[in-house]
Amino acid sequence: MSQVPGQQPDAAETSAAGEARSSAGLQTGHRRRLREKFLKSGLASFHDYEIVELLLSLGTPRRDCKAAAKEAIRRFKTLRGVMEASPRELQEIDGIGPHNAFGIKLVHEVAREFLKSRILDRPVLQSSQEVFDYLYHSMRDLKREVFKVIYLDAQNQIIDVEDLFQGSVNSSSVSIRDVVSRAISNSAVAVVGVHNHPSGSPEPSSQDRELTRELVYAGKVMRIKVLDHIVIGDNRFFSFAGEGLIEEYEIDYLNMKVRGTAEAKRRLYRARQSPGPSQ
Repeated sequence: MSQVPGQQPDAAETSAAGEARSSAGLQTGHRRRLREKFLKSGLASFHDYEIVELLLSLGTPRRDCKAAAKEAIRRFKTLRGVMEASPRELQEIDGIGPHNAFGIKLVHEVAREFLKSRILDRPVLQSSQEVFDYLYHSMRDLKREVFKVIYLDAQNQIIDVEDLFQGSVNSSSVSIRDVVSRAISNSAVAVVGVHNHPSGSPEPSSQDRELTRELVYAGKVMRIKVLDHIVIGDNRFFSFAGEGLIEEYEIDYLNMKVRGTAEAKRRLYRARQSPGPSQ
């Protein structure tokens, strides 16, 4: 109902206006406290919904985003689920519009590129955790196994990262020849193999172990160092190098080579000792 010029607003109108200003002030104060909390100590003490709330406030800075943030966590289960959701899925939640969805996807992709650039700038084997951090971010929600190879130069700097196979990873499906030929094409002196387990358990299978052994053997023949094979599970990983298996396979190869050399020498000796054909 419009107010008559010169007429003073009644008590109800005054109260409603005051409540609206109070609510807006509370929302503004709440967002400010969240931002100050983040700037002071990062995200360590935040609930997942509070992180989502901060992200949503980038798209709608003057709207209360708490309810939408809580609903997003309820629907997608975790912060990771929210970040991986499509823009269409995000916008199915009341209070999340195209600007909010854009902000979430932008932050997600920026984080991915930051981790990738950080890992590309450092020697990979100084921190297997950094390799895991980047690859886990890009591989954790894959429904199929993907086998990646990281190619490195003589300074252990990453030259390239390639997806070489998708499907059931084993020694018959992953082409050892392709791994070696791509390493040669990249002028790499070392490689790291990485693949995911959609089941969530990073425990290597017998096929994983056989594949790694064959990679190490082929690398020894071609003088390409296999530094590690990492199996990624649900927020954890298995490192063949960390468990001492890469070294074990290298020793096995050398022992096999020594045995082969010894056998060849015995055969040569026996051939020399055998009487020649009658003259």
